Amino acid sequence: MPQTQTLWPQLAQDTAFWQTLTTDVLPAYVNTCRWFAGKARAQTGFTVEGLHQWPTANSLAYLLILGAHYQEGESERYLLPLAFVANDSSDLAEVPDKGRIAPVEVGGQAGVLVDAIYTADFRSALFAHIGQNKVIEQAEGRLACFRGRGLAEAGDETIPSRVLPVDSSNSAMVFGTSMRETYFLKLYRKLFELTNPEVEMVAFLTEEGGFDHIPAYCGSVVWQQANSEITLGMVQRMVPNEQDSWNQTGDYLNDFLYAVPNRMFAISEDVFDKVELLGKRTGQMHCGLYQPKTTDAAFAPEPFTDEYRAFLIGRFNDLLDRRYALLVDNYAKLDAQAQRLAWVFMEAKEMIDAFVEEFRTRPIHSLRIRIHGDYHLGQVLATQDDFVIIDFEGEPESTIADRKIKHSPLKDVAGMIRSYHYAVSAKLFNAAETAHIDPDHLQRVSDRWFYLIRDTYLDAYLEEFGSPHPLFNGNNEINFLLLVYLLEKAVYELGYEISYRPAWVKIPLKGIIDVIREIEKIRLDDRGHDSTLPMLQTGLLK
Repeated sequence: MPQTQTLWPQLAQDTAFWQTLTTDVLPAYVNTCRWFAGKARAQTGFTVEGLHQWPTANSLAYLLILGAHYQEGESERYLLPLAFVANDSSDLAEVPDKGRIAPVEVGGQAGVLVDAIYTADFRSALFAHIGQNKVIEQAEGRLACFRGRGLAEAGDETIPSRVLPVDSSNSAMVFGTSMRETYFLKLYRKLFELTNPEVEMVAFLTEEGGFDHIPAYCGSVVWQQANSEITLGMVQRMVPNEQDSWNQTGDYLNDFLYAVPNRMFAISEDVFDKVELLGKRTGQMHCGLYQPKTTDAAFAPEPFTDEYRAFLIGRFNDLLDRRYALLVDNYAKLDAQAQRLAWVFMEAKEMIDAFVEEFRTRPIHSLRIRIHGDYHLGQVLATQDDFVIIDFEGEPESTIADRKIKHSPLKDVAGMIRSYHYAVSAKLFNAAETAHIDPDHLQRVSDRWFYLIRDTYLDAYLEEFGSPHPLFNGNNEINFLLLVYLLEKAVYELGYEISYRPAWVKIPLKGIIDVIREIEKIRLDDRGHDSTLPMLQTGLLK
């Protein structure tokens, strides 16, 4: 049990205590935490990378910046807020087992070192400091709190709070009464040198973009140093929701699923209404992000530069090479339908390469902006009669810098289109009701549903912009760019399915084939038949 004669408020100066903690206590504890991403890596130890004092109404908490080091690869940094709760304190009963780090003796008093989020004193201080725009100077930089437009003017600084029981890569707290929980605070655990893209996006859409269909930005906490700003947490308005749109779409698909075995094709008008509304909200989100007069360079629209094209092509070619290798290595694991699709994909390699090369040189006059970056049905909450878009952190596997790169908003559109394709394919190909139906027939049926939904969504989306619009230089560029992002997305999905769900490989493969068909149409329309490039080998699908 770690022991120190130093009193808790002066503990930051006791280097021996923190050395003991990081060597003997925290390795075991951190490896039990859902937010720690380094469990599977060979670890070489933990260090104190920063220690900040966070004043509370009744005491003091410490924001420990914990360095995690590994045998291979780069080190990581995590945020661990710490509080001391005496054994005889009634507050200890409120701390669950997963929040109790270790028994300690501090300044002659026995107690427990806990994750501070499980103490009401710390949560109240978090919320109050943000509401007051408080700046807390530290030995290394300062902790700056920013109040957002979504925070009520007064009266919310002392509202009750609780930690959400859901374990994830971050920690979530809600503030408000049991009858009306009003605010949601996300504490970021894994830290990055750059400002968190989610905070930037939500703040911009709330403060400048005027887009109301997100949980409004209410404030944030940032660790500011001379050369960096690291986001520690963000507050947003709570949004009452029924379910996410993935589950809602699954519910709508049930009626379709039950009709298919009876050779009936049925889609309720309510489904089209919802899809149109989501297309409209997506367009409004991108209109909010398109602010040509903004003074914030991080959000100013940009053209399709050579640098951007080279970045996207380099990433896509690397992705493509790895997916081809995966397909070859795992071909025998695929079912017959997936194998046929895989052959068509691999036979079309020259056509894909030519399409990618065309992206490098084709004149493009559309613009790029910041986008959601990880847009799919699971990122949209369905309220009683509308939608709320959430989770603006970007692609989980990308670096923070890459998540802030500006793209055509059609990249988000491609993500949602692929999500609809997954919804119908997963429902029809994995249901007992359709198990006896020929897979090729089932593919045709699911395609009909998907094409109707895709076109409904896309038409409603584009209608929000009007024509012409600086973001989209005509239908030809819209079609071309949408194919670029659809192909990238489907090839990306292919890797996950090969590795983890071989039975689902046909879903991204079918998406890839659909894109290649459209690429071939463009090629024939633009230049006629080029004998140096083979035609799409659709005969292999029979």
